[in-house]
Amino acid sequence: MARKGVDFGGIGIGLLAAAVLALVGSWGWSHWGHRTHRGAPGAARVIRVQILNGSGEPGIGTRVAIFLREGGYRVVEVRNAERSDFFASMVVARRGELSSAREVAHYLGEPPLIQQAWDSELADVSVVIGSDRSRLRVEP
Repeated sequence: MARKGVDFGGIGIGLLAAAVLALVGSWGWSHWGHRTHRGAPGAARVIRVQILNGSGEPGIGTRVAIFLREGGYRVVEVRNAERSDFFASMVVARRGELSSAREVAHYLGEPPLIQQAWDSELADVSVVIGSDRSRLRVEP
């Protein structure tokens, strides 16, 4: 007479499949999830961003501006920096609080963040593009 028992092999495969699905979902959220919250209707605030190309590469400022606009940021100016020999790209907080600059830095792949407050209504955050521009995330 055959014994009826619990099919532990089937349960194990089911648990393994659930774990893999959770890992893939977590990776997808960390990779793409942060890009969707800015464009949501009714966003609490608009972050104004100035782009300064200090790399000497023509067109990189425009590419960064397009990427930021796609993410829901308001790009208020794109121009060359006063110098074209910046080595490091950076995000500059232009207000007393750093949350807007941190958000932009996170969206661009975490370039260094500095604070340099100024009295201007132009921008909340400046992005200075340096020769390490390939480290910036500028495409979805």
